[in-house]
Amino acid sequence: MAPPSRLPQPPPLAPHAQWHWATRQAQTVLATGNLGAILRFYRSVHAMNQTALGDLLGYDKTTISALELGKRRMDDVPSRRRIASALRLPAHVLGITDPADADHRAMLQFGESTVRLAEIARQSGHASEAVAELWPLVARIEARLQGGHAEREVLHLLARARVGLGVALGNVLPEERLPTAARWTARALDIAPHVDDPGFTSYVLRMHGNELRKAGLRGAAVERLRRAAALARTPDGRVAVLPLLARAAGEARQDALFDAVTRECGRLLDEVEHTSLFNTYALHEIRLRGLLATGRAKAAIRLAETSPPPATVAAPQWRVISAITTGRVRLLADDRTGAADTLTFAIDEALRQRLPHQLQRILRTTGDALPSVHDLAEQALVRLRTEMAA
Repeated sequence: MAPPSRLPQPPPLAPHAQWHWATRQAQTVLATGNLGAILRFYRSVHAMNQTALGDLLGYDKTTISALELGKRRMDDVPSRRRIASALRLPAHVLGITDPADADHRAMLQFGESTVRLAEIARQSGHASEAVAELWPLVARIEARLQGGHAEREVLHLLARARVGLGVALGNVLPEERLPTAARWTARALDIAPHVDDPGFTSYVLRMHGNELRKAGLRGAAVERLRRAAALARTPDGRVAVLPLLARAAGEARQDALFDAVTRECGRLLDEVEHTSLFNTYALHEIRLRGLLATGRAKAAIRLAETSPPPATVAAPQWRVISAITTGRVRLLADDRTGAADTLTFAIDEALRQRLPHQLQRILRTTGDALPSVHDLAEQALVRLRTEMAA
C-alpha cells in the first residue's frame, strides 16, 4: 500500500490544550486519586483562586475549599464525571469507569499495539504498511489533543507515533521529499520536553537527527545526535545513538568526531547485546561510508578488502544500504564486475522493499561508470514511482 500522497498538516493546538498533566509532578498527584490534591494542583498550574475554579466546575468557593481540605467528599459518579471533563482528565483518574473511559483505554492499547507492529513492519522491509497504519493513529490522537486532553500517556503515545510515522516515511519517500519525514519527527520533539524523561528525549532526538541527516541537513543532524548522546546515560542508550552520530559525522566530514565515535562503537560491541542497527554488520557499513565521505577512499578500500562484511543477520533495508556502499568501494578499487553484481542485487532488493531513495543512491553511485546498471536502476525507480502513485 502506498503512503498518502499528501499528509495534511495537523491543526495548531487549541489554547486550552495544556501540557500540565504530562509532568512528573502531575503524575505523582494523580496517582493519589485524591480529589482535593488534584484540585489544588490544577489551581496552582493555572494561577487560579478557589472562586475561579468554582466557576469552572459549577460550585461556590466554600465547596472548593471544603473539597481541597478533605472536609467534604464528592463520591457520586455524575459530579466526578463532570469534574474530570472540566479538568480535561480521563474519568478513571477520579475512580469512574464508563463507556467513554473504556474507549480512552482501548484507544491507548490499540495505539501501543499499532506503534509496535508498525516498527516490526518497517524493520521487516514493509515501511509503506507502517505508514498506512500510523497516519490514522496520529490523526486520531491529535484530535484528542485538540479536545484539551494532554495526559502524559496520550502525549507519550503521540510522540512515539509521530516518530514512527516520520521514520517510515523516511524509508519510502524519494530524496526530494525526505524533509517531510524530518518534519514529522520534529513534531515528536515538540512533545518530548513536556514528558520530562531524558531517556525518551534522547530517543526522539536521535530519530529526528537521523531523518535530518537523510534529508541532507547534516550540521543540524550532528547537533541533535550529540544532544541525544549526552542524554543517553546507559550503555543501551549510547549504542542506540552512537552509530547514527557516526554516520552523520562522516557525512558532515567531521573526521575527528567520526573516528572517535566509531572507536567507541567498536568498544561497546563487546559489552552490549547487538540489535538490528548496532551490530558488526552495520558498523562495517558505517565505517566504509564514513571513510568515503571524509575523503579516505584508500582506507575504505583496504577495510573492504581486509575486513569483509561480518556474517551478522541484518535487517532487510540494511542489506540494501550496505550493498550500495560496498558497490561504491568496489568501483573505486576498479572492480567493475564486483560492483555491478553488488549494485544489481541492491536494485532488486530496493525495488522489492519499495525504497526509492536507495535507488537514487545507486544512480549517483553508478553514474557513467556502469551505464547498464545505471539504466537498470533508472527503470526500477520509474516503476516504483508508478506503483506508489497508483
